Amino acid sequence: MEEASASGNHSYSGSPITNIAQDHLLTILLLLPIDAIFSLSMTCKRLRAITSSDTLWKYLCKRDLGSSCVDALINSNSSSSSSSSIHNNNHHNNHHQFSWMRLYKQVYKMDSVTCHRFSEPQHGQLDFPSARASHSLNFVSNCLVLFGGGCEGGRHLDDTWVAYIGNDFRSMLRWQAVNSTSPSGRFGHTCVEMGDFLVLFGGINDRGNRQNDTWMGQVTYNENHSVAFSWKMLDVGAVAPPPRGAHAACSIDDKRMLIHGGIGLHGLRLGDTWVLEFSDSRCFGTWHQIVAQPSPAPRSGHTLTCIGQSRTILFGGRGLGYEVLGDVWMLDTCQGYLKWVPILYDLQGIPHSVSLPRVGHTATMVLGGRLLIYGGEDSYRHRKNDFWVLDVSAIPCTSMQHSTMSSSKRVKDKNMWKRWKSSRFDRELFLVELVLQLRD
Repeated sequence: MEEASASGNHSYSGSPITNIAQDHLLTILLLLPIDAIFSLSMTCKRLRAITSSDTLWKYLCKRDLGSSCVDALINSNSSSSSSSSIHNNNHHNNHHQFSWMRLYKQVYKMDSVTCHRFSEPQHGQLDFPSARASHSLNFVSNCLVLFGGGCEGGRHLDDTWVAYIGNDFRSMLRWQAVNSTSPSGRFGHTCVEMGDFLVLFGGINDRGNRQNDTWMGQVTYNENHSVAFSWKMLDVGAVAPPPRGAHAACSIDDKRMLIHGGIGLHGLRLGDTWVLEFSDSRCFGTWHQIVAQPSPAPRSGHTLTCIGQSRTILFGGRGLGYEVLGDVWMLDTCQGYLKWVPILYDLQGIPHSVSLPRVGHTATMVLGGRLLIYGGEDSYRHRKNDFWVLDVSAIPCTSMQHSTMSSSKRVKDKNMWKRWKSSRFDRELFLVELVLQLRD
C-alpha cells in the first residue's frame, strides 16, 4: 500500500484489506467475533487461507476457551504423542495432530452440561466441613478452598478448609482444616481468584454487622507435598467501600477486582461500583469508586463475571422493592474508560413458562465464550435447578470513543439465551476427550 500511495497509483487488484501484511491481519482477526471471521473467509482466496490457518484458531481457542484449557490440551497431546511414538518404535505419528479450527467448532456446538457428585468419606473416617450456606468456594493452585458461611440457627462460621484436586485427583475430596489466622466469621461475603491468590471482601456476621475488610489468601505446598493455606489482611489505606454483604465481585485482570451492590447498613440495598487496584508487590491495594450514568439499579444476590477483552457482565439479583431482576449490564474497562451499558434483549426465544429473572444464582464463564448460569430462586422463592447460557458473542462491543458510545445496546439475536440440557460438560476433561476423538 505504501508503494502504491507513493507512486500515485491507487488501483488495487482487490479490496485494500488484501494488501495488509498477514501478521497485521491476524491481529485484526483476533479482535473480531467468530461470525465476522467466517464472513471474511468467504470474500476471497487469501482471506479464506488466513482465516483457516491453524495459528489463528489456536489463538482464538486461547481467547475464548481460556489459556489454561489450551495449555492442558497441548500437554495432553504431547504426552499422548510421546507415548505413542515409543509404542510404535518412533514411527511418524501425524495422526496425533488435530485441527484447532475443528476443535473450536465442536466445542461451540456444545449444548449440555453434567454434574458429578464427589464421593463422601465414611462417617468418622476423615474431617469434613459442616453444612453451611452463603459461604465461598474457590479453585486456586489446584485446590478447592472453602471459607465461612452460615450454619443452622443463623450462626456464622470462620473456618477455612482446603482440598487438593490436582491432576492425580480421583473422586473423593480429602478436606483438611486450616489452623491459622483467618477473617472473622461471616456469610454473604465474596472471594475471587486473582492468579495464585484469593481476595475476600465484606460479609455479614450473626449479629447483623456488615464488614468492609479485604483479605488475601494463598495456597502453599510444603516440602513433604502437603497443602497449606494462609490469610493476610490487605492494607488498603483510609478509603474503602461502605460495609456490605450479599454483593457481587469478580477479578477483571491480574491486578484489579470489581465489586457492585449488596446489602449495606440498616438493610439498605446498594448500587455503587468499586474497583480495587493492587500494587505490583500485592502488599497493598487502593479502592476507587466508579461513578457513571446510567448504572445498574441497587440490588443484592446478583452476579458479576469477567468475560474477557475488558468486559464484565452483571445479571439478576433482588432490587430495592424486593423484586427479582432479570436485566443484563456490561461494564467495559477498555483503555481505562469505565462505563455501564444496559444490554436489552428479546424474550422471543424463551418459553412463556420459563422464568429467567433470578437471585442467588451462579454465573461462570465456560467454553466457547459463553456465560453458564445455574440455579437461584424466582420472585415466588421457588428454587431453580436449570442451566442457561448467555451467548456473549451476541453482545455488541462497546470499546469505542466516548462520543460515539450509545446509552444502551439492543441484542436482536433470538439465540442470546439458550437453555442447556443437563447432560455432558466437564471443562478440561471434555476437551481432552474431544481431542482424542478428533485425532482418530
